[in-house]
Amino acid sequence: MTMPQAPDGPDGDDLTTIRVDHFLAHPPAKVWRALTEPELIAQWMMPGDFRLEVGHRYTMTAVPRPNTGFSGTIQAEVLAYEHERMLSVRWQDAAEGRRNAADWTITWTLEPEGRGTRLFLVHAGFDPDDPAQRMAHRIMGGGWRSSVMGALENVLEKS
Repeated sequence: MTMPQAPDGPDGDDLTTIRVDHFLAHPPAKVWRALTEPELIAQWMMPGDFRLEVGHRYTMTAVPRPNTGFSGTIQAEVLAYEHERMLSVRWQDAAEGRRNAADWTITWTLEPEGRGTRLFLVHAGFDPDDPAQRMAHRIMGGGWRSSVMGALENVLEKS
């Protein structure tokens, strides 16, 4: 899968987008369940009232991160999905009146690979001109690649 790139930052990453390419030793149907069933999502990402329905708006809660301007509450919306193939959601910081608050699109794409699944994540919409958004990009880039993927793998092992 080839994805267009925006200008690179000092670490070689696109400052507007985080991209993750991760292999999971589980079939796409099992990975899809972990991405779309609220009780499983709560175990590896954040609790929320997710429902697989385009236009569904829901809330997720996490630990606030004042250094990035994150309130700890995300207002999310399902933008699109293709069963067992792709899920796209919008995340906005729920805090009212924050200048340059988060307004991101998270897209998961699943591709069968052998007996497992190649999972692609594209987290887009960071403002490279905003210091808090640059900090969020750096923190979330590492978080997606390490702790979140690790937590997802743990849930897949148990479910």
